[in-house]
Amino acid sequence: MLIFSAVSAGYGGVPVLKDISFSVADGEAVAIFGHNGAGKTTLMRCAVGDVAEMTGTVSYRGDAIVPGAVFRNTRRGIGFVPQGHNVFRELSVRQNLTISGLHHPESKVEDIYKLFPILLERGGQAAGSLSGGQQQILALGMALMTKPTILLLDEPSTGLAPIIVRDVMASLTKINRETGTTVVIVEQNIPATLAIVSRAIVVKSGRVVFDGPSKELERKEDLWGLF
Repeated sequence: MLIFSAVSAGYGGVPVLKDISFSVADGEAVAIFGHNGAGKTTLMRCAVGDVAEMTGTVSYRGDAIVPGAVFRNTRRGIGFVPQGHNVFRELSVRQNLTISGLHHPESKVEDIYKLFPILLERGGQAAGSLSGGQQQILALGMALMTKPTILLLDEPSTGLAPIIVRDVMASLTKINRETGTTVVIVEQNIPATLAIVSRAIVVKSGRVVFDGPSKELERKEDLWGLF
């Protein structure tokens, strides 16, 4: 279980998150929504210990997430796909995947190719020569090579064509349901994301203003008033 308890965080003395508390159970699929600047990315970064100015506590499966110790924190089974093209640009697609799985000998590049056939097609190509969307898919594949028990994704649909967004969302559903991997996804594409999660959290001005079943959020006539 991932637990945020009274978490406040910011940068340079400027507060971003304000007294955030919630938990995510093992095996859940949860979406986090909110306008740009609401604090969603900071929330994800706190979950891996990548925000120095943080009070309160974050824990995963009973172990405290230590600020400033991202590598140690993620070794506990946390896969994090930040927004942007987080790949080794000079290396091939296959090399990126292989390197990501070095500490996990049970990981197989071929399993990632089955999920994302485009990566098989581009296996020998330098990652930096891929389109932005393809690099995002590669970053997701790299996270999966670490055999995470929880997968944190920060706007994975950014730069992707609608048909690729559909495929990525379907893959996340498959990963969640077939492997039991917990999925926490920050997204701007609300309709596509609500279709694959059972629960939604809305963050506004650094605070949680909604936390409940995704179907309930979907039915809210004042949905946009939450943001």
